[in-house]
Amino acid sequence: MESTQQSSDQGRPAEQRRRELLEAADRVVLRDGPHASMNAIAAEAGITKPILYRHFGDKSGLYRALAKRHTDALLDSLRLALDAPADRRERVEATLDTYLAAIETRPQVYRFLMHPSEDPQSPEAAFDVGRHSAPLLRRLGEELAKVIHDRVDLGPDGERLARVWGHGIVGMMHAAGDWWLGERPCTRAELVRSLADLLWGRLAAVGDRAGGPGF
Repeated sequence: MESTQQSSDQGRPAEQRRRELLEAADRVVLRDGPHASMNAIAAEAGITKPILYRHFGDKSGLYRALAKRHTDALLDSLRLALDAPADRRERVEATLDTYLAAIETRPQVYRFLMHPSEDPQSPEAAFDVGRHSAPLLRRLGEELAKVIHDRVDLGPDGERLARVWGHGIVGMMHAAGDWWLGERPCTRAELVRSLADLLWGRLAAVGDRAGGPGF
């Protein structure tokens, strides 16, 4: 059986096979959230776990691939919100709402990426999610910092300040979103308005960077 699976696996281009395996992993994560296991993902893909290991190494490798896949998609959506034909306040709110909508729409994916399994008997319980989720948040912070630096004039120390803002905003979105997703103390629209109010004073005052796309 395994030799048949291996032959079928080798018959596809590597990138196509990797994409198919990530799609299978996504289906399991949507169903099982942080409890998603390599065994379940291999079964969903119709292969054995050793073949899955050959593509990703271990669960950490699979996690990194899934994190990149979802972070790329989220960044694309955030850029669309930032580039929308609207005034600055509306685009700030749209960007915050895009992030919150992403974690609300696919909470199991979010929990897989950001939270370990809470079952101490789970074979995945020892997986150190924090060690891998921190780089994901840092990447979001750096990407947002680039957007801020390109669009607004923060003065002679603008690049450093843009990084402070970028990582600060991502940290705020992540912490507030995690709390909100667990407790639902208010509507998403109410949370967006409250977070935008917190950010708005300095964002309202700063001017656009000369020659930039504007913000």
